[in-house]
Amino acid sequence: MKPKKIALGVTSSISLYKAAEIIRLFQKNKVDVQVIMSKNATKLISPQLFASLSRHPVLVDLFALPQEERIEHISLAKEISLFLVAPATANIIGKFAQGIADDFLSTFFLAVQVPVVIAPAMNEAMYFHPQVQRNISWLKEKGVVFVEPTQGDLACGDQGWGKLAPPEQIINECLKIIAQSESLPGLKVLVTAGPTREYLDPVRYLSNPSSGKMGYALAAEAERRGAKVFLVSGPTSLQPPPGVNFIQVGSAREMAREVEKIFPEADVVIAAAAVVDYEFSKQHPHKLKKDQETLQVELKPTIDILERLGKIKQDKILVGFAAESESLVENARRKIAKKNLDLLVANDIGRRDIGFESDYNQVILLYSNHKQEELPKRSKKEISRLIWDRIEKIIEQRKVNTSN
Repeated sequence: MKPKKIALGVTSSISLYKAAEIIRLFQKNKVDVQVIMSKNATKLISPQLFASLSRHPVLVDLFALPQEERIEHISLAKEISLFLVAPATANIIGKFAQGIADDFLSTFFLAVQVPVVIAPAMNEAMYFHPQVQRNISWLKEKGVVFVEPTQGDLACGDQGWGKLAPPEQIINECLKIIAQSESLPGLKVLVTAGPTREYLDPVRYLSNPSSGKMGYALAAEAERRGAKVFLVSGPTSLQPPPGVNFIQVGSAREMAREVEKIFPEADVVIAAAAVVDYEFSKQHPHKLKKDQETLQVELKPTIDILERLGKIKQDKILVGFAAESESLVENARRKIAKKNLDLLVANDIGRRDIGFESDYNQVILLYSNHKQEELPKRSKKEISRLIWDRIEKIIEQRKVNTSN
């Protein structure tokens, strides 16, 4: 189980006094709160108030702390289940969106790997300013959850949008997300990711442009929800997500070998790797010399890992990916039946703004019961959350069917 501890960022909106109620509501739900204040927020309310309520010293200026305490507080990013900023000003939203890290709060945002929730509070004109809306849209695409402000009396005396959402609404959204961090305890998950490489000689190979970002995001999300995760990855430039069991492979044969070792103990298998479909019939031990005008090589199919798993899946949940450049749904439908999948994630690789190497994706989910669902364009991190939400529904439905 992840610890029920969150970080609460408080900025200089006039509604920051409501952060006291937010702390109280978290504590009522047995969630520990560490408060981080912006420097401007401390000009409106003393940090001592929040220190007394939270029973932790409030973090404001990292460099004001002794060296050993700086290290201790940097580790806070690994201890929490969620990072909430309430109230959030236009200034801090802009810093987050632009990657500016000039104080503890904005630096902390770049350090966390947990879900981030933002509850804005500001004047209506500021809230609807095009740049503020662009910043909010960008953060949403990256997976940040917003609890939208309401309409009402504003600090400037006007009536309009921009009032901080009710603390109860903010807390409910956060508790729902925290609960997800405990939704897969004890579950064993196997994820494949990245491309494979099929070598002709020591320096030349067949491969594809897969970055591995989707598979790594799925592995990270499963680990965040409490699962024991095995990530079998082809060559990528990505760092393995913290907490996962990472296995590096090169070819389709190597990936198949490692997958088949882990498969018997896995409950859920997500085959997100872009396995090369062909390998060379003959591999040369030394680099081929460029001493002839043409070179003829023979290819043969590689191992179809997913199809082999589908034949022995038993009661495991098996999720596949289909990267298509035409007839997306038709080709995906054939694949889900042929490979005995519970869920297939289909995406159009003909689009440059999604798919291979992009940070974004837009997919269609196809289920074994012939239902399908189209997800909007989102960051791969956010898409991974949505996919896991659907997998959890499949798990719950199986439990219901078993009990009946």
